[in-house]
Amino acid sequence: MGRFKSFFSLALLIFTPVFLFAQFNNNTTSPYSRYGLGDLQPYSFGRTYAMGGASIASRYNKQINLANPASYTAIDSLGFMFEFGFAGKFARYSNDISSMNANDVNFRYFALNFRINEWLATSMGLTPYSDVGYDVKVNEDIENTGNVLHSYFGVGSLSKAFFGLAVEPVKNVSVGANLNYLFGTLNRNSEIYFLSSSDFYNMQKYERIRLRDFGLSLGVQASLPLQNDQKIVIGAIVENKPKYTAFYSDLTQKNISSENSSDLDTLNFQSKEQSLIEFPFTFGAGISYVKNNSLEINADFYHQSWSKAIFFDTKYPNLTDLNKFAVGAEWVPDRFSIRSYLNRIAYRAGLKFEKSYLEFDNQQINDFGITFGVGLPVYRSNSTINVAAEVGRRGTKANNLVIENYAILNLSVNLYDLWFIKRKFD
Repeated sequence: MGRFKSFFSLALLIFTPVFLFAQFNNNTTSPYSRYGLGDLQPYSFGRTYAMGGASIASRYNKQINLANPASYTAIDSLGFMFEFGFAGKFARYSNDISSMNANDVNFRYFALNFRINEWLATSMGLTPYSDVGYDVKVNEDIENTGNVLHSYFGVGSLSKAFFGLAVEPVKNVSVGANLNYLFGTLNRNSEIYFLSSSDFYNMQKYERIRLRDFGLSLGVQASLPLQNDQKIVIGAIVENKPKYTAFYSDLTQKNISSENSSDLDTLNFQSKEQSLIEFPFTFGAGISYVKNNSLEINADFYHQSWSKAIFFDTKYPNLTDLNKFAVGAEWVPDRFSIRSYLNRIAYRAGLKFEKSYLEFDNQQINDFGITFGVGLPVYRSNSTINVAAEVGRRGTKANNLVIENYAILNLSVNLYDLWFIKRKFD
């Protein structure tokens, strides 16, 4: 009971500021975050991020696999895990006209995982879902009007708190579910200023979407034991068009000013109009080959039907179906080596290719990345420090679009402890 009291006290101290921080956390500077729900965050964190993000079938007893709730039962019966992570992104955006550099460093996620009994396990935590963060200015010379400045800027994030359960109804088969609470606010603003003349009205439009509600995601994993401590694991996840309560606010105004007078007129004002956003059908499948304590190779396919998503009773322009392919591996030379720390390190690498949910003039925005990293075991402990890096490219210069060359550095800490050990002596 003492450990439970300590844990819940610690969880309360962590959850409260992190929930508040999630409302203001921002992890992107990409101009592509102007559209849809912004930059969608990956479904893989921690250990498997360095493996191309391929994790739907991963079933390792010393990791928290947030990609598939069925994986929660992989933890040992006395195990307890707490994990958190940070990320830094360094990007260069360029088109045929100009370029810019941007850096974003932020807290990313935390989660915990433990078994309730021999057949039931649970997990809970907080992860990012999407981020908006951009500031784009475009100058234009218009005949008989002069210099016009178009300014587009936005900020915000959506976060996902979850509580999950997983059971093993039969040997080597696990099924799980996450109850997700999605919440957050996205602000998108645009302004037009006529710099060469005071005879035209300047325009401002300020939009705000606040979203909150519960959704459900399901997962399954099945293991096929092979000879010599080897096995094949097959996994799948699904989420069937969850609907979230959303509030839309809009303020559109025009103004004109001179040395002697000013005029401000509100063209449209909507305050917290309630509606729904219907998210897409989501499906993912993966396969994993495992040689115990030595090798793991994963491959994933992930799909979201964003072309059918409904935003406030209508389809959102520029959205299409998302498809992602990922493959990765982990190799440990000798997990139980006494003499060599280097042999106990987990070495990881992978790659991903994503056809994103954004499309402009029939040009879908693609994302290709290469990942690599290490899992550093903590001395005399089952805890691990995971370091992962990703380098990649998103977008294209065709049709005056933007190429994003990026490098991402992830740091996560997995704290592993043994709980519920019955004492022989008091």
